Amino acid sequence: MKPKRVLFLCIGNSCRSQMAEGFARAYGQDVMEPQSAGLYPANIVSPLTIKTMAEKNIGMDLAFPKPLEAAFSSGPFDVIVNLSGEKLPAVVTAPKTEEWKVRDPIGESEVVFRSVANQIEQLVMRLILQLRTTEPKFDTPRPRLRQ
Repeated sequence: MKPKRVLFLCIGNSCRSQMAEGFARAYGQDVMEPQSAGLYPANIVSPLTIKTMAEKNIGMDLAFPKPLEAAFSSGPFDVIVNLSGEKLPAVVTAPKTEEWKVRDPIGESEVVFRSVANQIEQLVMRLILQLRTTEPKFDTPRPRLRQ
């Protein structure tokens, strides 16, 4: 099975979508090629995002906010996960779109960042399981039942 191209999208690509991309890279590279972007990209990835993800042993040192246009420059996506809480622009389409209602932790405490990271981790794991079960892998032809 070819990995699905998945875009995690939020407002600034500084927290939520970066976390989702980090978890997806760590846990689901067998079923997805994750990317993230922001509707209105921030200047930097939030230091608390980097710290919170490091606590989960996921490095974010090379992460940087990316605009939506840059994400689509490499081709279409199979799945778009909208964490922004906003309606997506009409040009942002994919065969499957999910809306994840996750609190924006910008300006909040480390406790809120950890809570948001835990919620996103669970949602990413659910998505990975969906992708793994909707298209089962068969390396050899499936045996037929005798009738």
